[in-house]
Amino acid sequence: MPREQREDYEVGYGKPPRHTRFAKGQSGNPRGRPRGAKNFTTLLEEALNEAVTVTENGGRRKVSKRQAIVTQLVNRSATADFRAIKLLFEIVRENERHIEPASPETAEFSEADQRVIEQIRSRFSKGER
Repeated sequence: MPREQREDYEVGYGKPPRHTRFAKGQSGNPRGRPRGAKNFTTLLEEALNEAVTVTENGGRRKVSKRQAIVTQLVNRSATADFRAIKLLFEIVRENERHIEPASPETAEFSEADQRVIEQIRSRFSKGER
């Protein structure tokens, strides 16, 4: 770049010196998040899916930590542990909230529903004429 243009350039807010700017093709955050870095949700899922050995009815078997936690929570709730009961009900309520209702296309209509639908259709078809 000619010397005259360098001197005309005003350095200030939002205008860093040209020699300190990023070079073309250089990342603005070269030491940023590495590839394959896991977020909290991924780490939690992996930890809950790890297998542990449990003893039930005198036998040993492997289950996931998730399954072991749920089993312990239900067992504690069955022994009248009110904190465990409250936590279990909150989990069940949240789980039911995420369950999707049946789609209207697959729902069966009763005879009364069919009559109402036909009445509505007839009213709309009369209004079109």
